[in-house]
Amino acid sequence: MAANRVGRRLGRGSPARSPGAGSPRREPARSPGIQKRQARVTVKYDRRELQRRLDTEKWVDGRLEELYRGREAEMPDEVNIDELLDLDTDEARAMQLRGILKSCQNNTQAFVQELLLKLRGLQKQQVLRRTSQEIQERV
Repeated sequence: MAANRVGRRLGRGSPARSPGAGSPRREPARSPGIQKRQARVTVKYDRRELQRRLDTEKWVDGRLEELYRGREAEMPDEVNIDELLDLDTDEARAMQLRGILKSCQNNTQAFVQELLLKLRGLQKQQVLRRTSQEIQERV
């Protein structure tokens, strides 16, 4: 990651600091300082989106455990968020979810509707990776 590389360059092993000197010498701030700051901003925003995705995945796991309580063997292995995001409409996503949850004997309508709301704010993982790569290339 760019922030790690910049941090190491400016860290303890940096030629800007001499081990024998009483106070460390600092070179004037150049573009590495700017790159480090921009990298932090990039990581911050990617982290926020990734955190939203993680929260959604945890929510899905928790709700599936509630829906399939006592019948864990019938619980689906996963609900793939990226596959749902690939679908064009909420109706297609709802149909896909109902197919995944067909073995559930509890009412799944509330789960499906809540998940559809949560999916509206998420991006596919490939988009997240591409966005962070594009931003790093600009730096």
